[in-house]
Amino acid sequence: MVIDTVEQNKQLQSLSPEAIVRWAVDQEEPIIMSTSFGPNSAALLHLVGQVAPDLPVIWVDSGYNLRDTYVVAEEIIERLKLNMKIYVPEVTSERLNILMGGIPTLDEPEKHAEFTRIVKLEPFERALKDLDPKIWISGIRQGDTDFRKSLDVLSYDKRGILKVAPIFRWTDDDLSNYMAEHDLPSCRHYFDPTKVESGRECGLHTAA
Repeated sequence: MVIDTVEQNKQLQSLSPEAIVRWAVDQEEPIIMSTSFGPNSAALLHLVGQVAPDLPVIWVDSGYNLRDTYVVAEEIIERLKLNMKIYVPEVTSERLNILMGGIPTLDEPEKHAEFTRIVKLEPFERALKDLDPKIWISGIRQGDTDFRKSLDVLSYDKRGILKVAPIFRWTDDDLSNYMAEHDLPSCRHYFDPTKVESGRECGLHTAA
């Protein structure tokens, strides 16, 4: 499918996140969404579930999530009855710790890039190969990173997949209010070893 994203973004600008999800579903193309089960991830999962409850949800479990993330993820999965597609690295975290001497730091860019490939990018590419989506709903927001400021509600990634970001223009308050309104659980302790710091990309949205 080929969408004129510039023109279509103008048309979607005034629509609610739910209406944007409906627009994506109405394209009648293979569609997925992704989640990290990070803080407030339940908001988009809940929102999408109101429109398309059977939508496949990809979670790349790096094996390095904190206990709180796993506990809250299970609660969200059960409560929202998610159609989960969970992918894990081909190398266990314990083995990888031995091979790499623990999680590489940002001071070791080549090593950290290889770590990210193993625990995040390769499993996600496997998921894309299995599900072959044409549309990908994600929870990216304009204010998350410098890279995302250059995007919009609709954008094509380097793979040619149409990315749809229903809550792209939501502020932190918008997100918090939605979570509170629907009494959704959020993990208090979350760490993504492929990002390390806030404001960095993990690679899923920038990979070729």
